[in-house]
Amino acid sequence: MALEAVLADAGEVTNTWCLGDLVGYGPDPNECISLIRELPNLVCLMGNHDLASIGGLGLETFNGDAHRSMLWQRSALLQDNKDFLKSLPNMIKVSERVTLTHGSPRDPTWEYIMDSEIAKQNLPYLDTTWCFFGHTHYPAIYFWPPGNDEPIHEIPEINKIHSLTGSTFLNPGSVGQPRDRDPRASYCIFDPENQTWFPQRVTYDIKQVQERIHNAGLPPYHADRLENGW
Repeated sequence: MALEAVLADAGEVTNTWCLGDLVGYGPDPNECISLIRELPNLVCLMGNHDLASIGGLGLETFNGDAHRSMLWQRSALLQDNKDFLKSLPNMIKVSERVTLTHGSPRDPTWEYIMDSEIAKQNLPYLDTTWCFFGHTHYPAIYFWPPGNDEPIHEIPEINKIHSLTGSTFLNPGSVGQPRDRDPRASYCIFDPENQTWFPQRVTYDIKQVQERIHNAGLPPYHADRLENGW
């Protein structure tokens, strides 16, 4: 699965930060949660799909295929994994400089930071220098150069070290459900001492995951889109 490929590619790290949505579309919700739960020095957030899978969010908020998938996730999840999801926050301040959120500082569960204007609107809700967020499935950086009131939106270049200065919102992209037309699993390495952000992509066996989606009776669309990263 994509998560296994990312963990193998990343190698030994000091901490692991998971920005939520461990479940939602894929055929391996229990396996994914079990892998995450075993990681040392883990900080893990609850995403909107995680919340829906434990009954905390109405399924009417999801489209037809997502609704169908969430019903399956609810039935497939083991109780101890549901309990783990219930224990997660949707936003947390992990240091004096870093906030983690699933959606946004203003609305940690549901708001999508998809453009510079939404990033700008969220800046007053942030009391740290950097905010790492998920939810959109798109790798992205929004940063404020010194003396600039308007944020600059940048699509981070893979395998390039990005130096972080000033207020910045950063999205590492999606491990199992990328939506930026690149089907490879997406993640980032953050170095707090050197203040750098290092985006990575890694291949995994998409065909095998697609087969498991079909065998589970999940929506075929969710299998098809994996090939194109959309």
